[in-house]
Amino acid sequence: MQLRPCLALTRRLLGAATLATVALLSTAAMAQNWPNKPVKLIVPAGAGAAPDVIARLLGERLSQAWGQGVVVENRPGAGGIPGMSALARSPNDGYTIGFVPAAMGTITPLVYKNPQFNPETDLTSVATVGTSTLVMVTNPATGIQNLQDLARFAKANPGKANFAAPQPNSLPHLATEMMNKIGQMGMTPIPYTAPPAALAGLLAGDVLMTADGIPSLIPHIRSGRVKALAVTSAQRMPGLDIPTVAETYPGFDMVGWFQIIAPAGTPASVVDKISADVNRILQTPEMSTRLQDMGVYHRADSPAAAREFFASQQRAMRKLVADLGIQPQ
Repeated sequence: MQLRPCLALTRRLLGAATLATVALLSTAAMAQNWPNKPVKLIVPAGAGAAPDVIARLLGERLSQAWGQGVVVENRPGAGGIPGMSALARSPNDGYTIGFVPAAMGTITPLVYKNPQFNPETDLTSVATVGTSTLVMVTNPATGIQNLQDLARFAKANPGKANFAAPQPNSLPHLATEMMNKIGQMGMTPIPYTAPPAALAGLLAGDVLMTADGIPSLIPHIRSGRVKALAVTSAQRMPGLDIPTVAETYPGFDMVGWFQIIAPAGTPASVVDKISADVNRILQTPEMSTRLQDMGVYHRADSPAAAREFFASQQRAMRKLVADLGIQPQ
């Protein structure tokens, strides 16, 4: 009398095991066949900005590795919301991934009341492309040589000293605000729509200084069009004879970073493949040199390490936003 229930239970267990095996085989097959069509790489920044420059370098080499086109799609504006929300809403099949800078991933959700995406539930980190310090620059015509000069000028000219904020609440903007606060400089932020516009304002003499990632500013530093005042990392960057902000204001440490991020639920096997291919490409001598020339240093994170790094940056940005008293708009 007890055999039939036992047989029924056994059949259910065997059925569940069979389904699990089929699912695993299906996932493995998907990874093996992926990609079999072009991959979209969303960049929540404009063409020519630092994220775009690096994303296109990486996308070209991923296209060669995968035998499929990698189409870079720029979606700038509104703190990256158009690009990040599009990424969050994309199918989680691996055919849409994002090249995400620090601010868009961790600051935007804190400073907008309706960011239209939740990084903790809508997205998953795949690989950390690298970290990159910011650099603070001025127009050589100002005669300002370092942060001490900048502080003296700002304090001697209350109400006249200002700085360009490339995209309000971007990492360069908040880093400059924090330095401005620590140094008690009293500079006024002048908002710009994008880093290229902020640079144009600096070159035109409309603002005293600005900050941005090294990739977009290094050509202008080397040509002498702008004067580098300081980098925001804790240590000086190899090959760049630029002081750190911390040398003037001890303890200051703020860096940008770039991650490959996918919609939540993207199969782990596909995430692992993208991560492995990205890391392999970035560790080649050619790409490593290209990135370091732009002040970007690869971390070679696994997906798990990339997720933990993202979480640590979330904690740091929450503190920064709270320290500056920024309220969501």
